[in-house]
Amino acid sequence: MPWNPEIYNTFKNVRYQPFYDLAALITDENLTNCVDVGCGTGEQTAILTEKFKQANFLGIDSSEEMLEKSKELEHENLHFEQVTIEDFANSDSKYDLIFSNAALQWSDNHVELFPKLISKLNDNGQFAVQMPCQKENILNFILSELVQEQPYSDFLSGYHRESPLLSIDEYAKIMFDEGLKDLNISLRVYPIYADDETDLYNFISGSALIPYMERFTVHEQELFVKEFMRRIKNYFEPFPTIYSFKRLLFYGRKR
Repeated sequence: MPWNPEIYNTFKNVRYQPFYDLAALITDENLTNCVDVGCGTGEQTAILTEKFKQANFLGIDSSEEMLEKSKELEHENLHFEQVTIEDFANSDSKYDLIFSNAALQWSDNHVELFPKLISKLNDNGQFAVQMPCQKENILNFILSELVQEQPYSDFLSGYHRESPLLSIDEYAKIMFDEGLKDLNISLRVYPIYADDETDLYNFISGSALIPYMERFTVHEQELFVKEFMRRIKNYFEPFPTIYSFKRLLFYGRKR
C-alpha cells in the first residue's frame, strides 16, 4: 500500500491528539522493552522515548515509504524495522508495552489478532491501542457505499474492504479474557472543522481511501473523486461544518 507521509501529515494536529490521550494512560513503572506497532513515520515513537526515557523502543511498520522518514530519528534507545503487524503478532518476542496508534484497523480478524498481541506482554506489561471507529464515521460510510456501486465496483473488480473493527463489548471481553486488568476503554469524538468538502476529502484521502485509489486508473480516479466529493458536500453542507470523527481507545495491564 503506497502510503504518502506528506498527505497523511496534512492533518498532523488532528491525528496527534488521540496519540497524546493514549500515551497519558501509560505508566512508566517497569517499562524497559517497548514496541510501537504500526509506527508510520516514527515521529510519535520518538515522542514516547522522550516521555519514557528509561525504556527501549522498537517501531515497526509495513510501509517502506513511511519508515523512510524514521531513519533520522533512530538513536540508542529507538530503532525501527519493516515488519507487518501479522508477522509481528506471530513472533516470539515479549514486551513491557505494546502500543499502537491508528494502525490495527488495517489488519483483519481482530478476534485472533488481539489475543496474539496481548500474549506478547510480559508480566505487568501494558497494552495501549487506538483505532478510528470506521463503522460509525460518516466519511467511511459514504466511501463504503460508493465503492459498491457501478461503475466503481466494476473498476475495482468487486474489491471492497470491510472494516475489521469489533464492538466495544467484544474488545472488552477479549481484553478481560486475556488477563488484562485496570481496563480503560472509551469511545471519543475528535472533531474536524471543515471549510468545504475538499477539507474532508483530504482528511480521508490520506488513509481509508488509499487501497481504492491505487486500484483505479487515472481516469477512473477522476470520476470517483468528483462523485465522492459531491456526496460529501451533499451530506455536510452548509459549510463551514463539523465532522465528529470517532475513535476507540483501549488500555489494560497484564497482572
